[in-house]
Amino acid sequence: MNEISIYHEAGLLKESPDRLIYDGSFNGFFTAVFEIFELKAFKAEIVKQVKPLPLFSNHRIVITNDSKAQRVLAGLGKKITANSINDIFAVWLSELEIVERVLLGYVLHAFNNGSCIENDYSNFFVLDFKKIVKMVSRERHRMKAFVRFSRLKDDLYYARVDPDFNVLPLIQQHFTARYSDQQWLIYDLRRNYGIYYDLHITRIIELEVIPKNESDLVHDQEQEFRLLWQNYFTNVNIESRKNTKLHVRHVPKRYWKYLTEKGLF
Repeated sequence: MNEISIYHEAGLLKESPDRLIYDGSFNGFFTAVFEIFELKAFKAEIVKQVKPLPLFSNHRIVITNDSKAQRVLAGLGKKITANSINDIFAVWLSELEIVERVLLGYVLHAFNNGSCIENDYSNFFVLDFKKIVKMVSRERHRMKAFVRFSRLKDDLYYARVDPDFNVLPLIQQHFTARYSDQQWLIYDLRRNYGIYYDLHITRIIELEVIPKNESDLVHDQEQEFRLLWQNYFTNVNIESRKNTKLHVRHVPKRYWKYLTEKGLF
């Protein structure tokens, strides 16, 4: 009989909260996981504070505690691989409606069964977890490929993005290593924050005013480079071999508005 089943048998869940409300942060979520173990409330669900709650619901407000969160993650590190810990962070960044339910189910399953759960596709939580990892990984890969910088008058290289998932933390290291000789900013318009590299460190920033029209801000040579880039793609294209369906499969239309070669600036 596993740990969760023992608590059910003992009847220790009767007075447990139905919901634990957290602040939406990664450490906040794992503080809530810590409290689930502390309260033995294994039937409780974890929900973000922004969601409306039913009247007279039996809930508990979770105060984020970094130490508690790290204790849970350290415990997980003894049960599953480092890659799976990274995948947990990626799943949380998906911001999907089901993310708390899936992560909680995955974490509880891991604590009860150890590393053997990582490919346990018979478990619904593991199956959903792997699906979300794949979705987020695909979006991360596309962001690496589709980010297009524009050189501004102050020599800052600026790129606008609008990813389906919150992948900026997952591409930060890639762009820092690849473009370490120039200042750049990649800004997520949907979530209103960006990652900025100042030739020394990369940090998260928010802009009070987001430039909607870059024409007044771009460097004098920028438009020339854009035209050269667009002409290159026009000339290497073979009209007789045009396959729009395949093209859209590899470069979905939702990314086109930020691609220099599409000429939509």
